[in-house]
Amino acid sequence: MENNAMKIEFLSLSQNETFARSVISCFCLQLNPSIAELSDIKTAVSEAVTNCVVHGYPDTPGIVTMEAEIKDNAIHIKISDNGVGIENLEEALQPFYTTRPEEERSGMGFTIIQSFMEDVTIESEQNKGTVISMKKTISPCIG
Repeated sequence: MENNAMKIEFLSLSQNETFARSVISCFCLQLNPSIAELSDIKTAVSEAVTNCVVHGYPDTPGIVTMEAEIKDNAIHIKISDNGVGIENLEEALQPFYTTRPEEERSGMGFTIIQSFMEDVTIESEQNKGTVISMKKTISPCIG
């Protein structure tokens, strides 16, 4: 498989979470993933984009960037924002941690990403933004 890459930017609006899922799905098809692998990738991207929309820009929309690269039968994805950042990243990575208990959010976003993807890294700096990087190796479908 030849290496390939893409990058898109979009407003941090909740309806763009579906757009990001669709774009990454189409891009990943080059690797001929199984339905389960594609579902894992879409779910992880959805959680990462939702984090940017809900937490990165809580008051006004900003820009979310999604980059993806196909390399050595794997998809490498980076979702980033230039928003408010995560105050306490270690605490935010704990299952069920939420900054908005009054909403119907479960606090499981990062846990979901980590369970579906490989090599997940999350970097954040207050008032500079957050970068979520992840990888998934694809076992090509036969037939």
